[in-house]
Amino acid sequence: MSIQVSATQELAAKALDYRAIRQDMISSNIANADTPFYRPRDIRFEDMLAQEKAKVLGTGSPKLEMAQTSSAHFALQEEQSTSKAKTFFRDGHMARNDGNSVDLDVETTEMSKNSVMFNALVNAMKKDSGIYKSVIDSSSKIS
Repeated sequence: MSIQVSATQELAAKALDYRAIRQDMISSNIANADTPFYRPRDIRFEDMLAQEKAKVLGTGSPKLEMAQTSSAHFALQEEQSTSKAKTFFRDGHMARNDGNSVDLDVETTEMSKNSVMFNALVNAMKKDSGIYKSVIDSSSKIS
């Protein structure tokens, strides 16, 4: 059982989870650098985190309604909102003769960027909980 200290703690925890998943995907891409016809995968979770942020903090942009100018037009279908991040194939690099398109330079760069973001989130969460801990410690000394 975890105690929520601030409104953004839940959001930061989800961001950490997705950063860990992304690290695993990048590691898998590197491990399959010599696998014929392997296409590198990645995960896109920034949109999902923006939706989650709007839900947690109660902010967000107002929804723009679409006008239906003719009754012959199809009715607007609501977008299916999922709380799952989207995975995709990261193509854009030339495939080698064996069909593999993993670029080790790109993968190691993405892994480094992801590690920096993961560590920044961990440090922010430590600092956030440290503030509350110091308040609790200070208030216990007063009485």
